[in-house]
Amino acid sequence: MSAQFSGYFISFEGIDGAGKSTHIESFGKLMQERYPDCDVVMTREPGGTQLGEQLRALLLDAPMNLETEALLMFAARREHIAQVIEPALQAGKIVISDRFTDASFAYQGGGRGLSLEKLNDLERWVQGRENGSLLQPNLTFLFDLPGAIAEARRSKARAPDKFEKMDLSFFEKVRQEYLRRAKTDPKRFHLVDATQTPDVIWSELQSLVIKL
Repeated sequence: MSAQFSGYFISFEGIDGAGKSTHIESFGKLMQERYPDCDVVMTREPGGTQLGEQLRALLLDAPMNLETEALLMFAARREHIAQVIEPALQAGKIVISDRFTDASFAYQGGGRGLSLEKLNDLERWVQGRENGSLLQPNLTFLFDLPGAIAEARRSKARAPDKFEKMDLSFFEKVRQEYLRRAKTDPKRFHLVDATQTPDVIWSELQSLVIKL
């Protein structure tokens, strides 16, 4: 846990169709039950603030230049950090976010091909602390699933946004960038085999809560 904050920050990540959204709300309730004296803040990216939700609507549906897309993602994130995440962590709360910066590296970097160097610069700018560290989740659950299986699941879901409409090769590149990020920071990431049944995955998440 960061010495600068007394709270705990958890993110859920994975390609569209991996199943993270199936579990995140129940996981939040489980954390609240386990830590009844600690408020749990549920949030999401892009979004989490009034401005962030307005940007989300644009980002998920409006066509735009790749660099514009990345800049708007990080602008929404900066607002999210300033208005929601940092205040909650400083107050000792548990923050659970449906996506954070790993998603930008996976989707804009891996999937869309934006320079990882540019994303690293944005990450340092938006999440950099005075002591030189970066604000990152204490724990990230990465729901890992082959692109073809995720594609089949997405076809049964709601009307797709512009990212969900992308082809299989896009999502395989997204997946590989997620896995690269996980490999570079194994202490933060917990890899969830999302090919398992929801019940098995939920049992795995429950067992991990006990260890936190």
